[in-house]
Amino acid sequence: MAEEARWIGRGEALGRLGVKAQTLYAYVSRGRIAARPDPDDPRRSLYAARDIARLSGDAAGSDQAPPPSARSAAGRGEAELFSSVSVVAGERLFYRGLDAVQLAETATLEDAARVLWGARAANPFAALRPRVGVAPGGSPRARLYAALARRAEEEADAALGDAEALRVECARVLDEAVDAVAGPGPRLFLHQRLARAWKIPERDAHLVRRALVLAADLGFDPAVLAVRIAAARGAGPAAACRSGLAVFAASTPAADMARAASWIVAVRRQAFDAARRAHAAGDLVGFGDPDWPRGDARAAALLAAADLPPDLARAVREGEAAAGRPPGFALALAIVARRLELPRDGAVDLMMLGRLAGLLAHALDQSIDGSPIRARLRYVGPEPGAH
Repeated sequence: MAEEARWIGRGEALGRLGVKAQTLYAYVSRGRIAARPDPDDPRRSLYAARDIARLSGDAAGSDQAPPPSARSAAGRGEAELFSSVSVVAGERLFYRGLDAVQLAETATLEDAARVLWGARAANPFAALRPRVGVAPGGSPRARLYAALARRAEEEADAALGDAEALRVECARVLDEAVDAVAGPGPRLFLHQRLARAWKIPERDAHLVRRALVLAADLGFDPAVLAVRIAAARGAGPAAACRSGLAVFAASTPAADMARAASWIVAVRRQAFDAARRAHAAGDLVGFGDPDWPRGDARAAALLAAADLPPDLARAVREGEAAAGRPPGFALALAIVARRLELPRDGAVDLMMLGRLAGLLAHALDQSIDGSPIRARLRYVGPEPGAH
């Protein structure tokens, strides 16, 4: 490729990437796209076509073929997304470099959200005021969805261009979502509002706080993909996260929590050999996770802090013995929900509120600095006109 063809102007770079100018500048500032002054006009910049092609997935626009791993991934229909939100390393989950288990020892959900949102310098929750006159009905989940829908409609008409405005909007979304579930009340921390609504003794409110922080992000899953696709197409934080939570609510972890609750109740009722019989019937779920072959540190930390009563401790022991694997995080959350005597769907509601903070982080990350998401639908049905 000729030297002059290796550098392109801003308009062409934006067109190839399909992003806004601020995202292009963020790529440059983080070293993901090389830039240099335009020799014909030093006031303008040129951008490396090779880097543009790499980020856009356009191998034809680069003078280098993509690596074999990238070609094989595309052939399998997989997508690669760039994220600075969280990573699993050494079988530990890290939120922007901070160990999630260690963070949960003292952090509130607001603290964790600020970490995940990259908002350590300014507090996006500081200027929030309670919303009055809005009292949606229905179940906690229905109220949560209604609150997100309301904010999605409002943010569609708002100017949310810069990062700080987006972070404040994320704080509003999370604040109003918790209010939708917990109901109106004093301006306490988010976990305290939930504990008050669920009539949890103050001495046990820390379990709600820990659970919310540990549930904030689970790495890459379909909910994250749904949020990032929506955000990449211009959806605001609430609109993007509404799609992600809908995907999560229909996911295996959410279904497993409900199934796990039934055998936990059976063990608590002193049912003989309930764990072994549940395992034989295929109903003993939540023990072991292929993503955490030596056990999920978040589950262990949450259960260790729970001070389980003898019957629940026995449920964990018998289930682990029957399955031959330690409890996963979804199951640990279901057990803690029973320990706190939450409503029937309390574990899932708790997980969804915690996840909302992390999904907002992915919406924010995608809007500010996300790589383009390119997916292709390949038709494999009958030939047109064959029937």
